Amino acid sequence: MAFRQPRKRAPIARRRLFSRATYPEYRRIAAILRAETVGGALLLAAAAAALIWANSPASEWYTTLRDVKLGYSPWHLELSLGQWTSDGLLAIFFFLAGLELKREFRTGELRSPAKALVPVLAAVGGVALPAVVYTLVVLNAEADAAGPGTLRGWAIPTATDIAFALAVLAVISTHLPAALRTFLLTLAVVDDLLAIGIIAFFYSGNVQPLMLLAACAPIGLFAVLVRRRIGRWYLLVPLAVAAWALVHASGVHATVAGVLLGFTVPVQGRGALAERLERRLRPFSAGFAVPVFAFFSAGVAFGGFAGLRASLGDPVALGIMAALVFGKAIGVFGTSYVLAKTTRARLDDSIAWVDLAGLSLLAGVGFTVSLLIAELSFAPSSPHHDHAKAAILAGSLTAALLAAVVLRARNRHYRRVELEEQRDDDRDGIPDIFPPKADAFQEPKP
Repeated sequence: MAFRQPRKRAPIARRRLFSRATYPEYRRIAAILRAETVGGALLLAAAAAALIWANSPASEWYTTLRDVKLGYSPWHLELSLGQWTSDGLLAIFFFLAGLELKREFRTGELRSPAKALVPVLAAVGGVALPAVVYTLVVLNAEADAAGPGTLRGWAIPTATDIAFALAVLAVISTHLPAALRTFLLTLAVVDDLLAIGIIAFFYSGNVQPLMLLAACAPIGLFAVLVRRRIGRWYLLVPLAVAAWALVHASGVHATVAGVLLGFTVPVQGRGALAERLERRLRPFSAGFAVPVFAFFSAGVAFGGFAGLRASLGDPVALGIMAALVFGKAIGVFGTSYVLAKTTRARLDDSIAWVDLAGLSLLAGVGFTVSLLIAELSFAPSSPHHDHAKAAILAGSLTAALLAAVVLRARNRHYRRVELEEQRDDDRDGIPDIFPPKADAFQEPKP
């Protein structure tokens, strides 16, 4: 009588942190990186132009242009030009953020709970710790130096600017592992989601329920049209504008309307409407909407070197800079490290912890959303208003430079490795460093 041999249990596979993406996912991320490089350069140029103009002898012209009133008053739509850019143009940016969020949760890296756990928790750590750092710095300052209401700026350093960060990464890195780029994009997407929630729940005042309820009608009609793959602009644009105006009148920040509309667009299927909308709107957002917002928001008058020194000495400014440079890096890196040491997750073999350290520093580049939250936190008449913006610029620049030093060195390392261990591509045209698809080329059966 033959006895069946006991089956050996397969070893439990450990989940890998930031494992390599598939080749199609890599191509999609590479395309975004190329687009954001141009957008990031325009963003930086617009901010620099605003700073130069605001600190020139013609600074009054800049202020006059930014504060000119346009619009219709009954629905709180008589806004300054600067407010139109922050409330109106940024709604397009957040619409694309909504599309990207939905795509990541439906077809991207976030569709799998095992893969989504690490970047989601890293993003949460990268939001929570900067808020704690800012709060501690402000609370430890003298009462007369900090002044009342300074804690309202706790959310300013929690956001990562996806356009700026991706632009920096694309410029300084040509040979870094694709897993790092995938992680940064996923981190920024989750970071945007958290920022949207913060703006909606903590920076919306005097909410009008009837207006918010009325906004459901155009959003619902918009959803019906996009679900039926109807992409006619003369139907979608009026509904989007109506939804934006009603959300703005409700007291909820108007950019939330862009996110809600983005969530309604289907992202799956061949020739999905989301791809067409993104292809048409992303150049406008990266090339015009975000740079124009930066131009009207970043124009801070320093009053010379002494004024700049005084601005950065404000506890609000010190808290923002410390949170962006140290809080973001420690929050992202620390959360990932704790997960690797306390769970079965581990780093992919292609990357090292020093790579993640450089990427965590890069997460401290807060610009677009940070400037928006600064405007929502402090009134233009408050001295903290301009001090916060100066700190955002200084902290983001410092974080970008530190990240560039680390990632540039790692880029040279991976370039040497690639030259030494270069391999031929597979017969399916996918480089060997990428995992094969399920339907990849198979050897014929004998």
